[in-house]
Amino acid sequence: MWDKILTSIPFIFALSLLVGLILYGISNRIAPKGKKTPGKLAPYACGEDLPPLRLQVNVERFFLYAVFFLIFDILAVIMATSLARPGILPAIYALVVLGAVMILIPLVRW
Repeated sequence: MWDKILTSIPFIFALSLLVGLILYGISNRIAPKGKKTPGKLAPYACGEDLPPLRLQVNVERFFLYAVFFLIFDILAVIMATSLARPGILPAIYALVVLGAVMILIPLVRW
């Protein structure tokens, strides 16, 4: 009976979770704690004190490039897997991708 309990998946999961939490707690207690001084928190670049700048990310442009990446990634997979059976379908898909890219190019220049 004990062998079934000790080798059951929920028991092994709970035991590994418990061991992980114990190790995490021990390491948290013995880890060196650094003091947060103003010098450590200040930005530093090649010996120059830089004012902290907030980075503004253009989310629309990011998503546009993400769409381009997805389009070309799927095109590469389709073309790579169609080498065993070449035919008209990969060429049609490549033309569809070319059309999609042509539609998106004015958005990039915008």
